[in-house]
Amino acid sequence: MRVISGTLKGRNIIGYNINGTRPTMDRVKESIFGTIQNYIKDSIVLDLFAGSGNLGIEAISNGAKHCYFVDNNVEAIKVIKKNIAEFNIKDKSSILHEDYNKALNFFCNNKIKFDIIFVDPPYKYEIIDKIINKLIEYDLVNLEGIIVLEFSKDILKESYDNLNLIKCKKYGEKNVYIYKKKCIYL
Repeated sequence: MRVISGTLKGRNIIGYNINGTRPTMDRVKESIFGTIQNYIKDSIVLDLFAGSGNLGIEAISNGAKHCYFVDNNVEAIKVIKKNIAEFNIKDKSSILHEDYNKALNFFCNNKIKFDIIFVDPPYKYEIIDKIINKLIEYDLVNLEGIIVLEFSKDILKESYDNLNLIKCKKYGEKNVYIYKKKCIYL
């Protein structure tokens, strides 16, 4: 795994072999970042189920202001800390070793909202729909914010409240859906 663009381009990211994780392949990551590149500069990012921190690090490399890395796997947290130290991006990073529900609660209670949210849970859980609804309920997505979802079997809708699907693509068994939050006019 490597950083594919931005200030950290070409640098290796450790953690492709963390037990229980499934890293985003470079070609998938390249497609995702090609789609969201205009939203990254100065953004606040959430990398939920962060694994190695691959997607959040890529966002920082491309100009994100800050990324919150969340994972419940102790090995993943160790790897994220190593990657952040190696890339010297501690000042742009926060790490939460939490279950995703507790992390979303924390963000809600502390009024932390995001411009970009990456959600890539283990495929066996099929919880994407539940997570989207929590993000809406807790109002964690800024206006014009982007949610990038990676999943296998979940069934998702074209829109959720004011989140509208702007891109969907299939890569083998992996689906990538990108939603954008729009203002609802009365």
